[in-house]
Amino acid sequence: MNLYARDIANILIERELKLPILLVADIERGGVFAQVYGTLALLPEDIRPSVKGIIINKFRGDPELFSSGVKIIEELTGVPVLGVLPMLTLPLPSEDSLSLGDKRAGDYPVRIAVIRFQRIANFTDFERLEQAATVSYVPPGSPLDGYDCIILPGTKNTVDDLRILQESGAGDEVMKARGRGIPVIGICGGYQMLGREVADEGIESGCGVFPGLGLLPVITRFSRYEKTTEQVVRTACQKGPILSAMGTVSGYEIHMGETERGGAHEAFTGEGAVSDDGLVIGTYLHGLFENPSAATALLSFLYSRKGLTYIIPSEDQWRDPYDALADEFERYVTIDPILALFDGKDVY
Repeated sequence: MNLYARDIANILIERELKLPILLVADIERGGVFAQVYGTLALLPEDIRPSVKGIIINKFRGDPELFSSGVKIIEELTGVPVLGVLPMLTLPLPSEDSLSLGDKRAGDYPVRIAVIRFQRIANFTDFERLEQAATVSYVPPGSPLDGYDCIILPGTKNTVDDLRILQESGAGDEVMKARGRGIPVIGICGGYQMLGREVADEGIESGCGVFPGLGLLPVITRFSRYEKTTEQVVRTACQKGPILSAMGTVSGYEIHMGETERGGAHEAFTGEGAVSDDGLVIGTYLHGLFENPSAATALLSFLYSRKGLTYIIPSEDQWRDPYDALADEFERYVTIDPILALFDGKDVY
């Protein structure tokens, strides 16, 4: 309530656009009757009539057991309850980097280190790998001995995190791993760090030229405030044991800066770079390992190096968790009243 005056995400948008509201209550936290009744009672009077439905989320047990609760809520509020969603155990991506502290690495024979930059971004790029590898998010400066693959993820500020990488000794650790023949993969900002240098004209941080790891001959320049944001489909090049097994993949690019490949081989059609032996890969392609072929290519290589066979998951295991969520939503929530709201109708 104290934030209404500067709330640009909810109340302001509602007042400007007159959009219908669905109120979702988390029954897992307890006190769901007070949550719903209290929220509606405390909404501004001009906003309250816009609430067209209520959904109860995270119910444990048979939702039919809450049928009497549904009647009570509807009688108290005069707003229809459109569904009671059960507690689900779907492998949905984490919401943001605050969830990193909740992660628990699995116990698999293959170990992958993801450098945990201070400004890490899009770390969900690697959650599919967690289903078959021990993925650890390692603070800069930690030893990288014993890992089978090193990944430099995206970052909200390449220059500042590159400085930390170098000053903490993490850069030296990555170079040592490369010397041992360990694959090193850079995604987005991590790709930029793998290059010879990053030149900033004051776009990301202070002006200057900052040395990268030099594992790829690329050079990145931040010369203007222009961000690339696009969905892409690319084919991996036939270079080295990992990329040559990927085929065509899809993903999205969200990045600042322009990267000159400097004579390096393309990693994907029109984008990225790869070393001569194919074990250092840089790309702007977020969501790369959401592609079954990309994850299988990397994990198969890492498992084979240990004399093990990687068992490829079934199609059901690779299914998009959002599709599974949609199925559950349609099963437990009355959809027609929600769809009617898109046409400006209120079926209740």
